[in-house]
Amino acid sequence: MKKKLTLLALITSACITFNTYAQHPAVYNSENTGVSCAATPLPSPNNLINYPMLPDPFAWSNGSGRSTNFNDWECRRNEIKAEIQQYEIGLKPVRPANITASYTGGVLTVVVVENGQTLTLISNVTIPTGAGPFPIIIGMNSGTGSLPATLFANAIKIPFIHNQVVTYSQGSRNAADPYFKLYPQFHPDADTYTMGNYSAWSWGVSRLIDGIEIVKAQINADVSHIAVTGCSYAGKMALFAGAFDERIALTIAQESGGGGAPSWRVSETTPGVEKIDNTNYSWFLPNMGSTFSGRASVLPHDHHELMAMVAPRALLVTANTDFQWLANESAYVSARATEEVYKEFGISDRFGFYIDGGHGHCAVPATQTPAIKAFVDKFLFEDKTVNTDIHEHPYPNTDYNMWIQSWKTPADPNTPSVTNTSPTNKK
Repeated sequence: MKKKLTLLALITSACITFNTYAQHPAVYNSENTGVSCAATPLPSPNNLINYPMLPDPFAWSNGSGRSTNFNDWECRRNEIKAEIQQYEIGLKPVRPANITASYTGGVLTVVVVENGQTLTLISNVTIPTGAGPFPIIIGMNSGTGSLPATLFANAIKIPFIHNQVVTYSQGSRNAADPYFKLYPQFHPDADTYTMGNYSAWSWGVSRLIDGIEIVKAQINADVSHIAVTGCSYAGKMALFAGAFDERIALTIAQESGGGGAPSWRVSETTPGVEKIDNTNYSWFLPNMGSTFSGRASVLPHDHHELMAMVAPRALLVTANTDFQWLANESAYVSARATEEVYKEFGISDRFGFYIDGGHGHCAVPATQTPAIKAFVDKFLFEDKTVNTDIHEHPYPNTDYNMWIQSWKTPADPNTPSVTNTSPTNKK
C-alpha cells in the first residue's frame, strides 16, 4: 500500500510540474518584462575571461551561481540582453513617450517624436476577409519576408521597412538617417558611431508594434499573436527583434548566418564562414571586429543565448547547407544549446530548427513548408494538434555535447572531460 501511495505521489508531482511548465506564457503584453531587474556591471573587453566552450545560459553574469527557476529567467535574459548590447550591437533605447499612429487607405503610419525630432514608419497593410481578429505577420522589408504568403493567408501582413530607421549599407553608416536625428548621441560626430544597425532595426520593429497596438481595432488585429520573419541579414533582423521584444509570439529566422543563429565560438573554428573576423560591421558595433576578432571565446555570451532570449515564446530557425558562408554546422550546435533552455522549462515544442540544402538562398522548398506551417498554425492560430517537434539536420556525427557538457542537465556521465583552450572543429 505504501508503494502505491508513493507511486501516486510521484505521478501527482509530475502532473503538477507539467501543469506548471504548461502555464509558462506563450507571449507577453510588454516589450520587456524584466525592465526593472537590477543591472549587473559588465567588464571592459580587456578584462573578459577566456571561455572556449558555449557559456551557461542559466549562469548569472556576476559569477554568483546559476538558476534554472523560470521565475528568475526574466532577469537572466535581461543580463544576456545587456551583454549583447554592450559587446555587439549597442543600446536599444526604451520606448519613447510620444508615439502616435493612424490607419487609412490600407496604410499604417507610425510617428515617433524624440528630442524634438520625428521618425515616421509607413507600411502597407494587407487584411484578410472575415470576422477576425487576425494574427499579424511582420516581414522584414515585405509582408511575409521570404516565406510564402500562402502560409499566412488568414493573418494581417505588415512589412517593416528598415530604411525608414537606418539604411542598409556595407560597412558604413549614414548620419542623415532618421534614427540618428532622434538619437544624436549614437553618432557624436560624422565618423563616430556607438551602435549597430541591429539595435536600431530591432528598436524600429518595436515601434511598429506600438503603432499596431494603437490601431488594432481599426485593422481587426489580435496583438497577442504577432510573428516576425526574415531571411539572411533580414533573418538576423527578425531574430534580434524577437529576442528583444516579448510581445512577439513567434520568431522565424531563416538562413540568418553569422551574427544570427550560429555561435561565434563554433564559427571561429570553421573555415569559410561568416564570423566576427569578417562580418558587416555596420550591422554591429564599429569596434566589434577589432575587439573580438580571433578571440570570440572571451565574449561572456554567445548566440545560443540570443536565441534563448526568445524563450518561453516560440522560435524556428532554418539554415541552408548549399551555402558554406551561412555557418550551418555552427547554427546546428548553437540550436542544440538553445534547445536545452526550452527543455529545462518543459516547452520543447516551442523551439525547432530545420537545416537542409538543395535549394536557393532564402527559397522555401516543399520539404520545409510543413515545418514552417506547423509553427505558424500552432503559435499564430492556436492549433494545438500540430507537431512542432522539428529537429531536421544533416549532422548526426557532430558532437555538439562537447560545447555544452559543463552545464547541460542532466550531464552525460559517459562524456569525457574537455579542458582544451582552443576547440577544434568536430566533423
